[in-house]
Amino acid sequence: MSTISTASPAAAPHGGHTADENYLNCSRGFLSWILTLDHKRIGVMYTVSVLVSFLVGGIFALLVRTELLTPGPTITDSAETYNQWFTLHGAIMVFLVIIPSIPAALGNFILPIMLGAKDVAFPRLNLFSYYLWIAGAVLAVTSLLMGGFDTGWTFYTPYSTTTTAGGVIPVVVGVFILGFSSIFTGMNFIVTIHKLRPPGMTWFRMPLFLWALYATALMQVLATPVLAITLALLVVERSLNIGIFNPDMGGDPVLFQHFFWFYSHPAVYIMIVPAMGIISELIAVHSHRHIFGYKFIAFSSIAIAMFSFLVWGHHMFLSGQSGLMNVMFSFISFSVGIPSAVKIFNWLSTLYKGTISLNTPMLYALAFLFLFTIGGLTGMHLATLSTDVHLHDTYFVVAHFHYVMMGSALIAMVGGLHHWWPKITGRMYDEKLGMIACGFVFVGFNVTFFTQFMLGSQGMPRRYYDYAAEFQTYHVVSTIGSYIMATGFFMTAGYLLHSLFHGRKAPANPWGGRSLEWQCASPPPHFNFDETPAVGDCYDFSVVKWDPKQQGYYVDRSADPEIAKAEAERGHMHM
Repeated sequence: MSTISTASPAAAPHGGHTADENYLNCSRGFLSWILTLDHKRIGVMYTVSVLVSFLVGGIFALLVRTELLTPGPTITDSAETYNQWFTLHGAIMVFLVIIPSIPAALGNFILPIMLGAKDVAFPRLNLFSYYLWIAGAVLAVTSLLMGGFDTGWTFYTPYSTTTTAGGVIPVVVGVFILGFSSIFTGMNFIVTIHKLRPPGMTWFRMPLFLWALYATALMQVLATPVLAITLALLVVERSLNIGIFNPDMGGDPVLFQHFFWFYSHPAVYIMIVPAMGIISELIAVHSHRHIFGYKFIAFSSIAIAMFSFLVWGHHMFLSGQSGLMNVMFSFISFSVGIPSAVKIFNWLSTLYKGTISLNTPMLYALAFLFLFTIGGLTGMHLATLSTDVHLHDTYFVVAHFHYVMMGSALIAMVGGLHHWWPKITGRMYDEKLGMIACGFVFVGFNVTFFTQFMLGSQGMPRRYYDYAAEFQTYHVVSTIGSYIMATGFFMTAGYLLHSLFHGRKAPANPWGGRSLEWQCASPPPHFNFDETPAVGDCYDFSVVKWDPKQQGYYVDRSADPEIAKAEAERGHMHM
């Protein structure tokens, strides 16, 4: 009997048949990609699709900010065109970028490898989910050819059922299809985590990213059908003139708000909870310290998922619902801050006395802590009845929403992309450019959106094409910030694309990670692992060693008694 040698890190990764064989080159040709069942290739296709959507949504955002440089017409003299710009920006960013960005893109790639599995539980369903996403995106684009739509990303009735352009139905059907993509991905992840965990990986030995994806999948499966039904009713009402939400036909527009926000507030957490999972990995790995309060962080993900279904009414304080309901929704909205604060304090405790590497992924993690704290605390103003009356539908809401959605969810996604980029591509990017670009994004983001808190508190309504001259200074500063932020993102795209062709070859474990994805080659082989790996404590970094020859880390498996014992037992079984 023999155990795996730990003298050389080249022997540490599992699953590599040859040094050059991996999931990218195991088969070639266009068909090998579009018909693939490999979760890694599907994850890459999702990532490319999401990033292209991010570019398109970002361009519409820049058009909106440029138009708001001056009161009155700036680059368009049509208020309807402006309405379409912010509607397309919101719909693309929410439904095509932020919701699928972490679960469908990074989650698809990382989750099975973190579990030591060869793939997700249902590979064909996984590919089908991707093509549903593509179909939904194509239908959304088709709406532009039918006159566009300018309802805002919320499709509020009765506006979306009567007076708007003809593109409402295709985009609503597109979002309906995107919902099924989200549901199928969530179902796949739930079954994969339940059924494909390796021996020794109990619930409390899983990486926290998996806990976050599991909580997210529960929300996707339970909340998304409500949106699907709501949008189907909207299509029926618009096409058949049946009164459901339109008061002119005996419908109730407030009913639409209840249905929509019952999904869309969990959707906020579908965006933010997987981002929190990424931050748990980034902070632990790049501070080289065992995560503090593992169980508290794990259970807080489930708690957030539960609370997310109980707070939708705080979007409707001014809708005419009863005062008692307003008070109850206000109270429950405050309570959501508790599990979020649990995560923040545990992350800060993990950083305390850690050996922090201030590299690009860690800078994005620290940016997340700053931005999410602002986003969370400003949410308290909107959960308070007395202040929400003044701040409702102003730029204060826009700023709060972007601090939580973009400043937190999207920043974490970009941080996770940098963290796992060597694993996905097998190449290292330029670390200096990464830190500079992160600085541009961070400064640009705060200049753009912190200014909008002041705009909102002074009464500037959101979604307005024109405004009083007294607000112009803030709008100019906000627009300049958006250009700075865009510069950072374009720089990021540049050095990441450059690394694909000219980047240094990545070692299997460049950061000193402990979870299983860092114990296979970079890029991973087609089936990830030759055999199911033995599992240790995924946050015990004392067994992670540096190898100067490979310029990377490896897990000294003999130093972990649980892994050594599991591999010894496996060796006896094979004798």
